[in-house]
Amino acid sequence: MPNIIKRGAYLKKLIDKRENGLIKVITGIRRCGKSFLLFRLFYDHLIESGIRPEQIITVALDDDTFLQYRDPDELSKYIRSRIVNNEMYYILIDEVQYAIARDELKNSENIRLYNVLNGLMRLRNVDIYVTGSNSKMLTKDVLTAFRGRGDEVRVYPISFKEYYAFAGGDKSDAYEEYALYGGMPLVFFKKSDAEKTAYLKNLFSEVYFKDIVERYDIELPDVLEELTDDLCSSVGSLTNANKIKNTLRSVKGIQVSGTTIANYLQYLTESFMFGNAKRYDVKGRKYFEYPSKYYCADVGLRNARLGFRQQEETHIMENIIYNELMCRDYSVDVGVVDIVEYGGGTRSKRQCEIDFVASRGAKKYYIQSALNVNEPSKLEAELRPLKNTNDFFKKIIISKTSMKPWTDEEGILHLGLYEFLLNENSLEL
Repeated sequence: MPNIIKRGAYLKKLIDKRENGLIKVITGIRRCGKSFLLFRLFYDHLIESGIRPEQIITVALDDDTFLQYRDPDELSKYIRSRIVNNEMYYILIDEVQYAIARDELKNSENIRLYNVLNGLMRLRNVDIYVTGSNSKMLTKDVLTAFRGRGDEVRVYPISFKEYYAFAGGDKSDAYEEYALYGGMPLVFFKKSDAEKTAYLKNLFSEVYFKDIVERYDIELPDVLEELTDDLCSSVGSLTNANKIKNTLRSVKGIQVSGTTIANYLQYLTESFMFGNAKRYDVKGRKYFEYPSKYYCADVGLRNARLGFRQQEETHIMENIIYNELMCRDYSVDVGVVDIVEYGGGTRSKRQCEIDFVASRGAKKYYIQSALNVNEPSKLEAELRPLKNTNDFFKKIIISKTSMKPWTDEEGILHLGLYEFLLNENSLEL
């Protein structure tokens, strides 16, 4: 077994963006491998390509060693002191949110860090790479703050393909392990199940929640934790702030406003802990304001948060497929199809759901996730909304089998789960 997990796709993105005149902003949930990508894999690439170590300036702002450089002015002085000639310098800064004051978030035009980085870019012999774990500080306002100089690379936890390349062995065994403990990189180096479980649980309590509570001045941390539990328990189910509010009130006896829940939902997604798939009217080509679906950034985190008590294989598989589509840079929505049916002399209309509408550029795919379709009635239920989209975009059903891909008489592609996860071009088959 290799001793490192190669993040080849992400490394290639950084290499392709090298010296492109933009600030490379590497985002993703904390502990998903951003620092390793930048400080180990990309650093090694620079050295191998002939760059001397003196030309690479590294600053890890989440390390107490660099505490003073959380002040943007001190950071600027330090970096400029290291630039001593006209050679190209590569500046690698980890977890830059530590250099952004909380009150600066209200006005992205006046964030000192962004001004410092923009000022460094004017030197013309610097190539800047930064990582961060909060989208509000790094992606939502990045184009404004960097004056068009920001270029995002989103990093996700280890995909099943990356995990299988690392672990090898039987595909089905590897998948069961992955579906249980997920793809947070350090999990793979824990020797026992107890160590893996403890590590994943600790990420919530000691990393994620502390970050959010500190960054947003959370007044009700217990509600944040209950909300997280609710989202983990109901991945792949339609929900909204008011529904969650009512659930917390009736089940937990917690009184909280829908506005507070909506804000906390935003914080959880901005911290990349959950992804949000909105409902999309396929025929009307419009979005519904609510409800929507939330998926956990990593199924191992989800399982550990619930104490491994709710192992609904269908929902876990759906979450893994969602994360894989996001890894492949698709925009992912939940499809809604109105179907008119006739029976007994009456006409009725009902809504059917397509699990995922995956879009990238001009391409669009309708995808159903089905644990198995052994029963004809189950297969027909999964196929019905695909058959009623009334357009020519590709339609796919993914089931947990090892079968080879095949296309039925309706033109619908049937994919086995392992084929989908291990072949990044599987949607094109």
